[in-house]
Amino acid sequence: IGGDNATGVFYGVQSLIQLLPVEKTQQLKIKEVSIQDKPRFAYRGLHLDVGRHFFPVAFIKQYIDYIALHKMNTFHWHLTEDQGWRIEIKKYPKLTEVGGFRNGTIIDRYPGKGNDGIRYGGYYTQEEIKEVVAYAAARHITVVPEIELPGHSSAAIAAYPELSCFPNENTKVDPKTSWSGATTGKQVQQAWGVFEDVFCPSEFTFNFLQDVLDEVMALFPSTYIHIGGDECPKEAWKRSAFCQELIREKGLKDEHGLQSYFIQRIEKYLNSKGRQIIGWDEILEGGLAPNATVMSWRGEAGGIEAAKQNHNVIMTPGGWCYFDHSQNKPEDSVTIGGYTPVDKVYSYEPVPKELTGDKVKYVLGAQANVWTEYMKNTDKIEYMIFPRLSALSEVLWSPKEQRNWANFEKRLTTQQKRYHLWGSNYNKVYFAGKQTVKK
Repeated sequence: IGGDNATGVFYGVQSLIQLLPVEKTQQLKIKEVSIQDKPRFAYRGLHLDVGRHFFPVAFIKQYIDYIALHKMNTFHWHLTEDQGWRIEIKKYPKLTEVGGFRNGTIIDRYPGKGNDGIRYGGYYTQEEIKEVVAYAAARHITVVPEIELPGHSSAAIAAYPELSCFPNENTKVDPKTSWSGATTGKQVQQAWGVFEDVFCPSEFTFNFLQDVLDEVMALFPSTYIHIGGDECPKEAWKRSAFCQELIREKGLKDEHGLQSYFIQRIEKYLNSKGRQIIGWDEILEGGLAPNATVMSWRGEAGGIEAAKQNHNVIMTPGGWCYFDHSQNKPEDSVTIGGYTPVDKVYSYEPVPKELTGDKVKYVLGAQANVWTEYMKNTDKIEYMIFPRLSALSEVLWSPKEQRNWANFEKRLTTQQKRYHLWGSNYNKVYFAGKQTVKK
């Protein structure tokens, strides 16, 4: 097995593993083959949201193994949310002491059928994070951390209310949902959705975020730091005298311009430290930060626009790459909705037809996203990612003209046996033939 570098040799070993028999035999026989192989896309990612639900380090390592076995190279670790802050920041201990726990969680699909009233949470120590980053590096995987800003910041605001434009206001409880525990002061959210209380674009907030990012950068050698940027309501900024004065002072058009100012401040800081930002496609609104990479999730339009502006793009459109979507009709457990069966994932083409010529090069690759509102345990995560991860990994590795659904579907029967050997859960309904696959 040879390669241009250690990473290439590692992928060669993964190919060898795929040639191994999936049944126990007296002799280990491998067919004599000659394979010349290389990935189509440079960025081949899998994401995990640990904010809505928290998962132990042992599973994070197993998840990284799944990424490696599929010759993917990026683990996007979504570490902060409205429902929990999951990374130890030594300068701000309340982020995990307060922000790492919520007083309950809604039951069933939003708006829920009550609240379980159980205190829930957890976080990763810096030592645990170093351990995970090293584990990934040994498997030639880059860990990209995500610190959400300016929105999805309720947990941080619960820990440090002065990060809000209105630090003395109580957290707004969604009237459609049930709540557990205290309702006064700032609280970690217990339901899913989008919340109005977001980071105030004050110097206090920027200093706080720079301190947080300093500790994040010390833990993660990745060139990329994901800064979120999605689903940031503007209501608080609209009624904040401070924000309105800042808009006038900076000559900004509106609150979208203020979000762009916020993102560009953070980007400038990270660039000064030799890092680059990735943001969800909302960062296009109000003007794109000069060196930003856009992660296109609301369809492909954001990615197309960013590439046309000569910005790098990672495609992750919900209709193909959101693995929290249902994959069977009906599902036997709650999901967020949607319908993205494995054949649809396999049909995905990361380079939109709207991009031609020299604009194609800006599509770095694609990523599957695993949002965990309705994934309370690791069995559910594995059920949701397999076999869809196997489909996306082939999309990102193989030349477009070599992809063949009928051939892939046959090979999935062997892959199913590997899931079993790994001790992993997976979508057994699909393999039982109970799912009608529409082409």
